[in-house]
Amino acid sequence: MIRLLLLDVDGCMTDGKIIYTEKGEEIKNFHVKDGFIIRSWLKMGHHVAIITGRESVIVTHRAKELRIPYVFQGVDDKLMVAQKLCEDLGIGSDEVAAIGDDLNDYSMLQWVGQGYTPKNGSHHLHNVATVLENIGGDAVVREMIEKVIDHNDEREKFLSLWI
Repeated sequence: MIRLLLLDVDGCMTDGKIIYTEKGEEIKNFHVKDGFIIRSWLKMGHHVAIITGRESVIVTHRAKELRIPYVFQGVDDKLMVAQKLCEDLGIGSDEVAAIGDDLNDYSMLQWVGQGYTPKNGSHHLHNVATVLENIGGDAVVREMIEKVIDHNDEREKFLSLWI
């Protein structure tokens, strides 16, 4: 059973574009459907962590809004962070699903029980991750989590939160 989700931000939770205003403020787009299912996953009693290579106040704000308790930014070695978090939580790699879209996600995706990448993720990830139908930022995290929910045989548990 998957108990922990590891989420990359740019190219997964967002479309990967980084927009700056004239004042140098960063803008990112997040999909509301991703947020909805992340909150649902947490309500189901599971864990979520963001592990991203960049640092952004926007990511901190989004994680707080979604009540994601584990946020690691500016990470060079995502696998090391994932392994340490799993050790702290007492979770094995076979109980972890992760999504990433580029080469800095490769080792982490290879290590987890279930690795996923958006349709527009790097083709180098195709041998270590399931390629999803959606592209980054277009509810691809929702698609991933629904697959994990089905894998866990928790569809009824998920639906019972809302209907």
